[in-house]
Amino acid sequence: MDFDWHGGIITRHTVVDANYRNTQNVRRFLFDQCSPEFKLDRDFMAWIRNGDTKTMGEVADEWMRRHNQAGDVSINKLNKY
Repeated sequence: MDFDWHGGIITRHTVVDANYRNTQNVRRFLFDQCSPEFKLDRDFMAWIRNGDTKTMGEVADEWMRRHNQAGDVSINKLNKY
């Protein structure tokens, strides 16, 4: 059975499947997991859909890794996560 990306409960253990969709539900999850500065870009969306097995927790961690290295997310905001 396919995951409902529009209305399903997304957790850090939710597997990104072939039917992954970039929905408001996904953006709410990542906003909560990452930071108020969370934004999707084409490179990151391509990484999510690259066919490698990953969970939504790994997706959030990858966004944090990319944006922390780039200095996009302040350390003070990371402390709450």
